[in-house]
Amino acid sequence: MTVRRVQGSEVEYGIAVQGQPHANPMVASTHVVNAYASAHGLTRRARWDFEEESPLRDARGFDLSREVADPSQLTDEDLGLANIILTNGARLYVDHAHPEYSSPEVTNPLDVVRWEKAGERVMLRGAELAAQIPSTAPIVLYKNNIDNKGASYGSHENYLMRRDVPFESIVKHLTPFFVSRPVICGAGRVGQKQDGSVHAFQLAQRADYMEVGVGLETTLKRPIINTRDEPHADAKKYRRLHVIIGDANCSEVAIYLKHGTTSLVLAMVEAGFLGRGIALARPVEALHDISHDPTLQALVELDDGSTMTALDIQEHYLERARAFVEQNGSDEQTDDVLARWQSILDRLRRDPAECARELDWVAKLQLLEQYRERDALDWDHAKLHLVDLQYHDIRPEKGLYHRLVARDRIDRLLTDDAVTEAIGEPPHDTRAFFRGRCLSRFATDVAAASWDSVIFDLPGHDSLQRIPTMEPLRGTAEHVGALFDTSATATDLFRAITRR
Repeated sequence: MTVRRVQGSEVEYGIAVQGQPHANPMVASTHVVNAYASAHGLTRRARWDFEEESPLRDARGFDLSREVADPSQLTDEDLGLANIILTNGARLYVDHAHPEYSSPEVTNPLDVVRWEKAGERVMLRGAELAAQIPSTAPIVLYKNNIDNKGASYGSHENYLMRRDVPFESIVKHLTPFFVSRPVICGAGRVGQKQDGSVHAFQLAQRADYMEVGVGLETTLKRPIINTRDEPHADAKKYRRLHVIIGDANCSEVAIYLKHGTTSLVLAMVEAGFLGRGIALARPVEALHDISHDPTLQALVELDDGSTMTALDIQEHYLERARAFVEQNGSDEQTDDVLARWQSILDRLRRDPAECARELDWVAKLQLLEQYRERDALDWDHAKLHLVDLQYHDIRPEKGLYHRLVARDRIDRLLTDDAVTEAIGEPPHDTRAFFRGRCLSRFATDVAAASWDSVIFDLPGHDSLQRIPTMEPLRGTAEHVGALFDTSATATDLFRAITRR
């Protein structure tokens, strides 16, 4: 029993052009990505390889027709937007109206934090460089999920699972867990309902945008459980659980627990350990009710007519995880996740304010209450919406989260040096190492790349040469590091791998 599994995150950043409220966000996002690429020697012809992507394949056993799919679902089409592969194995690109950073694959929750935080630095630098383009106004990026105009953009999680686990079991056991999870990893929001028309605080920014229990969509009729069946790996062995319900977290502890607790629940689902489990009578309504109650007292109805709070539901999963660990063994990071999970739930029951150093929604609520008390503000006051937004500003000198960190009011898990190193260095224990090293060593010979392949354009070959990377735990430093050490050229590397 362990939190270790192949996983990663994708974050779309909110974007604004100072002094230009009607600026085209797609153009601004393109400036951010291209400016970073140009300054770091990434303006080569290497492109993202869309060939193996299948965004319309549904885990329930069918493919959605392209004719009826929403255009936002066609993520396998090359729209000609900025789209680059970084030397740390990540993807930096424009996703419609937002710049997005997709982390490299990692094997544990702490590494998710590390490479996601590296992504914040990448985005910050891209915005700074874009501002230096002649006739370009300063661009500000926010690590959040809403524009306060009724629109939401995603912060997705990805977890590799065994293919043989019935999808019905995933839906059954993850739904109550995801519905109750905002008490730990909600980012907090001023306003309830999608348009913010109810003037109050809530735990999660994404909650009101979840409208169905299960579905393939990601930008409309958003589901609690997303059914996209696109493993980016050997489809006979793996499925990739694509989680769209989570908020974009600034807190390192919140990111860590979001991935750590979810990894533990997935391990139990794979092992068939949760039995009958619990089931909610109305999951979407329960999610909204839980998010709308920062006192954490909201009761949601189960299918047997009984009721539980979100803390009760989380405690149920924690108790099962402890029993599973006792039966199957553990490791240091798993023990740490369990201990932090228990500590957070205990303190949330006692007084949520005790978790202000670890949880985004609590830290933000404390800031908002200070303004409300000092200036006698009601929840409909515009200043509170500005404080909400400013919490997520990625600029260290402006963002309220970063100012709390500077004042030692937020706990961290990583050093600045560890995050800085991850900007250019890939994880060493997944295939991201191979992808990243190819880009750093042999950039001019890489024609394209994706999660599951690197494609070379080599002298003496009439066609492009694809190196598949279908096994996420191969292509590691242990597996291919010596090949890079002994290969002077991309051709040498290709021959060493293919034996030809």
